[in-house]
Amino acid sequence: MSTVTIILVVGVVVVLTAVYISWRAGRLDRLHIRLELAREALDAALVRRAAVAMDLASSRILDPATSLVLAAAAHEARTAGLDEREHAESDLSRTLRAVMDQERFRERLAEAPGGKELVEELDTAVTKVIYSRRFYNNAVGVTRHAQRRWLARTLRLAGHTEYPSYFEIDDAEGISLTPQP
Repeated sequence: MSTVTIILVVGVVVVLTAVYISWRAGRLDRLHIRLELAREALDAALVRRAAVAMDLASSRILDPATSLVLAAAAHEARTAGLDEREHAESDLSRTLRAVMDQERFRERLAEAPGGKELVEELDTAVTKVIYSRRFYNNAVGVTRHAQRRWLARTLRLAGHTEYPSYFEIDDAEGISLTPQP
């Protein structure tokens, strides 16, 4: 092999390596953008659920004790800081399940003026939280996996960003807000 051929082969390998590294860095960037958008969607869904829960609590459809407990949980979820957000949202989920699982609650609420619409709005908000959280946690998993690859770690393609963390709340569907037969 001549010197020109060796230089050409080395040049092609360097260019292909640079293209691959650039592609990996671009993928990490796109994953971080997807993660940020998923987090914003999750935050919006959580705020909407708390707002609908607050509307239900202040609607005068519920008894005063239930309204007070629901309003307190919704307020705590709205005002919680980053460190206590998961706990506050889990409390709101449990409170909503406890309120909605009362005997004949849906029937009584449907009879009240505006009650049926509130329940439908709450069902929609709870469903959006469930799906938004799943989508966000999926994005976290994919991003973490991409950040842990040897090339990303070695060349610090993710920069100085920390590993994203999962958002874990109690949003069990078992006794969720789906209508009971």
